Amino acid sequence: MVEVRANKSWYSSWFHLLLLLAASAAASSCHGEKKQVLPLRELQLGDIKTSAKCLPQRSRRVNGATILEMKHQSYCSWSTKSREDRAWKLLALDNARVSSLQSQINDAAMSYSAEKPSSSPPAAGAQIPLNSGAKLQTMNYIVTIQLGGKQMTVMVDTGSDLTWVQCKPCRSCYTQEDPLFDPAASPSYQPIPCNSSMCDSLQMATGVSGACGADQPSCNYALSYRDGSYTNGVLARDRIDLAAVPVRGFVFGCGESNQGMFGGTSGLMGLGRSPLSLVSQTIPEFGGVFSYCLPTREFDSSGSLILGSDYSVYKNSTPVVYTRMITDPQQASFYFLNLTGISIGGTALRSSTQFNTQVLIDSGTVITRLVPSLYKTLRDEFLRHFSGYPPAPGYSILDTCFDLAGYKEVDIPTIRFTFDGDAEVDVDVNGVLYFAKPDASQVCLAFASLSYEEEIGIIGNYQQKNLRVVYDTVGSKVGFAEETCGYS
Repeated sequence: MVEVRANKSWYSSWFHLLLLLAASAAASSCHGEKKQVLPLRELQLGDIKTSAKCLPQRSRRVNGATILEMKHQSYCSWSTKSREDRAWKLLALDNARVSSLQSQINDAAMSYSAEKPSSSPPAAGAQIPLNSGAKLQTMNYIVTIQLGGKQMTVMVDTGSDLTWVQCKPCRSCYTQEDPLFDPAASPSYQPIPCNSSMCDSLQMATGVSGACGADQPSCNYALSYRDGSYTNGVLARDRIDLAAVPVRGFVFGCGESNQGMFGGTSGLMGLGRSPLSLVSQTIPEFGGVFSYCLPTREFDSSGSLILGSDYSVYKNSTPVVYTRMITDPQQASFYFLNLTGISIGGTALRSSTQFNTQVLIDSGTVITRLVPSLYKTLRDEFLRHFSGYPPAPGYSILDTCFDLAGYKEVDIPTIRFTFDGDAEVDVDVNGVLYFAKPDASQVCLAFASLSYEEEIGIIGNYQQKNLRVVYDTVGSKVGFAEETCGYS
């Protein structure tokens, strides 16, 4: 009996050891594959009622940094109540935006190559349309500022330079929530004269020279775009307040004739790289540094826009990693980066398209776009890791979809971008799949292919969820860190 018990004990110990080894191997395998859990039931993707009025966004000053609360534009303006309708419309308009963007980049390259050598600054023909998706109602974000002592809610755009608002007397203006800005009511308002350096700066900032004439002492701007939107008015100076920080003599566009679907906002904040952008004009106050952490949901979440280089106010959970900006005189205002690699679940992609490719990081484009050969490689590798789930039909620009209605949660392979300087950025689990149907019966890989290999890839804001993205225009670098986005 004793011997039998000893054998049983030996077998029990051996079996227990095998279980431990199997568990260890499974854990190692999971770790190697680098997956994240997406809890489908916790996303609450049903229809949400929009606000009847766009309430002012909060702001505060902390440790030398200005923090502005960001909301999605839909918080104020989206009239479509069905989430399915919103999802389809969003992607269709996002595709139109990307097509317009690629056309302008291409036009700029051809225009630049045709120009003779000149000491004058290059025309920024590759400028994203001033509305930068506002007309297209894509993923735009809003903040509240004060101009001439009056509160204004404006769209934020990293692809535009000129900040502008609608002004009295308004010959033709769209409907906005806030009262129109009245230059006559602001003692600090001053129109910019013709033949001034600031008037000359319009050419670089917008691609269009300031309009001047014998009977026009003030510098006038007139901008129109392929999508039919436009803003015309006077270039002027006034005091702008960003939280508790006053910026005197801030140059902006006082729009007297404006049309486009700007979602009830007063205008636009330009965060591009030209001398007229808010970033450049506030270098004495904020050092040419700004960052954002975008709202993760359309209606009931906040993010933050931080002006200044005091990193102590960030709430990042990982260190900020930096990559250099690519400066291209053909597209002087864009934020270009070198993408050197992509991995799916820890597996590095091998593509016929050589890495070290130039991509645009954009706050207005929704879905990340890759050239066809690279997109196909990414999609195939994703399917290799994300297998066994029922397929669903393609949806708009998204061709790889699944029916996940019967699942409480799914394991998502980690998607990692690597930029120049070995800056590694993991896409948040909420930025990998796009929910076309609120019941998860049609959920798609949130990446799309460009039409041609020669086009420029774009890192969209859907893949920037829960990231602190830092733009250091003086140091010519962009940083990334993981952060749960919010305002408080």
